[in-house]
Amino acid sequence: MRTLTVSLTPKQAARLQGAVDSGGYASNSEIVREALRLWEQREELRALELERLKRAYYEGMASGDGQEVDRAAFLRALKAERAARG
Repeated sequence: MRTLTVSLTPKQAARLQGAVDSGGYASNSEIVREALRLWEQREELRALELERLKRAYYEGMASGDGQEVDRAAFLRALKAERAARG
């Protein structure tokens, strides 16, 4: 494994040490590795969501020209539909 030096605030260092002292983690390194795994998962989800949004955008652009919508009429129709459903 590669060793890295990381600077933490005193509060962060105390929280890490508290997690180790309480038995929640075996070491500070274990906490950092878990944090990195969570960060990697979040980044993967972010990339998937970005791809989904890009697809939706291009599908929308390919679906044809937009239409003008009367805002008040649209809202009335939505309210009527909701009222009909109960």
